[in-house]
Amino acid sequence: MTLLHLDASILPAGQSVSRALSAAAVDHLLGLNPDLTVTRRDLVADPLPHMTPANLPPDHPGSQPGDEAARAVSATVLEEFLAADIVVIGAPMYNFTVPGQLKAWIDRILVPGRTFSYGPDGVQGLAGGKRVVIVLSRGGLYGADTPYAAAEHVGTYLRTVLGFIGIGAPEIVVAEGVARGDDMRAAALADARHAIAALPAA
Repeated sequence: MTLLHLDASILPAGQSVSRALSAAAVDHLLGLNPDLTVTRRDLVADPLPHMTPANLPPDHPGSQPGDEAARAVSATVLEEFLAADIVVIGAPMYNFTVPGQLKAWIDRILVPGRTFSYGPDGVQGLAGGKRVVIVLSRGGLYGADTPYAAAEHVGTYLRTVLGFIGIGAPEIVVAEGVARGDDMRAAALADARHAIAALPAA
């Protein structure tokens, strides 16, 4: 089995909550299944350009002649995702939503005819059967019982994206309030690590 590990935090490993916790999730899953093969993609160290007509897939509506090197990278990113049995995503909240680096990756995996299709009955997801673990960090409090719940556009957005391509039940580990003082940060990290330790085997 193959595990794809993604990180999108602009902070280095020693400072980033999502990086630390996504690494912990991967280590935990490897401990449960040592035969996993891990593919690593750091979306900040190796950023993907945002989509343009020049780097859309050649058969995509609106595609124009242009950057074939970028198209080759896009194809590699898509094949990495399709080949993965498990995907672990480190996803910090930036300005109420996902980092731009993660959005650029999402644009590479939402591909008509590969991960979804349109038909008489609407959209059909073509990438089902994968397990996705999202490790989500938030500086403030955005849970369902908080005043800012409606501003949470990371977990909700990623659920929508994954559901669209046929992955209906991602597992989400949340560490929130990490910018509200050392005590709250430590408690959030402890709770998230506890949730990671409870993740079942692949």
